[in-house]
Amino acid sequence: MLDYDFGINQRILQIRRVLGYTQEKFSHDITLSRSSLAGIEANHRKVNDRLLKIICMTYGVNENWLKTGEGEIFDTEKDPKLERIIRNFNKMDDLLQDYVLKYLDWLVEYSETARETPLQVAPKPQSETLSRPLPSKKRKK
Repeated sequence: MLDYDFGINQRILQIRRVLGYTQEKFSHDITLSRSSLAGIEANHRKVNDRLLKIICMTYGVNENWLKTGEGEIFDTEKDPKLERIIRNFNKMDDLLQDYVLKYLDWLVEYSETARETPLQVAPKPQSETLSRPLPSKKRKK
């Protein structure tokens, strides 16, 4: 049996730092406890293939790089617009994230409908989340 390569653990730490995520955020995204992630980053825990695949799928990480350290960290070049969306989305609370996702789904549906029948307007999204008003910031007079 081959020795375990703890370089994988350090590459996981590197991914988290490159993304600018806390251990809590990163572990939540990959369905792992924060303490388990801390153990991985401190080289106290081994990583299984299932977790490697989840990390790669969740963040677009190059699996070969994660396993060997060879190649680029991410599978594709970063899209500045997508990076901006991700950065801003991660700053939102859960309620606002749900709102944005529902609205995004509605926009995609509208876009697809508009291509098929440009003169028709897509119906507004029906969702409890979208029916509640967003909290407003009061302006100083």
